[in-house]
Amino acid sequence: MNSRRKFIRDLVGASAGLGLVHLPADLLAKQDLVSLSILHTNDIHCHIDPFPKDHSVYQGRGGLARLSGLINQIRKTEKNVLLFDAGDMFQGTPYFNYYKGELILKVMSEMGYDAGMIGNHEFDNGMDGIEESIGFAKFPLVCSNYDFSKTRLYDTFPTYNIYRKNGIKVGVYGLGVELDGLVGAQNYLETEYLDPVKVALEKELFLKKEKGCDLVICLSHLGLQYKEQKISDRLLAAETHYTDLIIGGHTHSFLDSPLKLKNADGNRILVNQAGWGGMVLGRIDFIFDRHKKEDKQILSQNIPVSE
Repeated sequence: MNSRRKFIRDLVGASAGLGLVHLPADLLAKQDLVSLSILHTNDIHCHIDPFPKDHSVYQGRGGLARLSGLINQIRKTEKNVLLFDAGDMFQGTPYFNYYKGELILKVMSEMGYDAGMIGNHEFDNGMDGIEESIGFAKFPLVCSNYDFSKTRLYDTFPTYNIYRKNGIKVGVYGLGVELDGLVGAQNYLETEYLDPVKVALEKELFLKKEKGCDLVICLSHLGLQYKEQKISDRLLAAETHYTDLIIGGHTHSFLDSPLKLKNADGNRILVNQAGWGGMVLGRIDFIFDRHKKEDKQILSQNIPVSE
């Protein structure tokens, strides 16, 4: 056991600062370890093309074609990969004005997303806009704290999802931002916003203890942090017990690497966000010991998407 732990530490140390981490599968197998790569985006806002060359800030950055190429490159070298999005896929370019949500969801489906989350901009064309677009997503939009039971979207969105990769069980739940004051009431109608902290505690306990997940991930569109004491990913992290990673969105925050915070029990929880507009790909690699899956180590990087 100690030799495997030392191997993981040495591997993490040797990999620090590398561009694209490639985990040596043959060595991992010898040490009876499993690696899982979590890739993620947020706030794509229909930026299928790169930002224009004459953009005042983000000249030529991003673009889902480049992002897709980067993701495919990682999939060629890593055996176990999951790809998630933390909401606000809609709105932001003429692609949305013309195609509504259809095109971006088709593109993301072709890119092989495993799950997404509902952001506030998914409500921009009201409940009709969601209903007309959702069928084009070939991946689930996981949402745990919007209660759609009084709307025609009842039973449309799972409150959690579970993935299995090479013996590793991953549970995912999703938290959306308060809609009142951010989205017109006529756009979300009888959708009820549930307390995200309460929901998070219920879902993480369920996924960890009842479903036996080795890794619990929250897809959050709450925002990274605020000056006021408004619920955010940072505040949520401190309240949790079993969530390992919060993949965030909404505040368009560019982080060099995930924040390593403490949960309610003083244990490590990661919080990450990947800018916006497809300009960054978040990547976190978890390395598990097959015999003691809670003993996991982490490699992480946020990768700029550019020419």
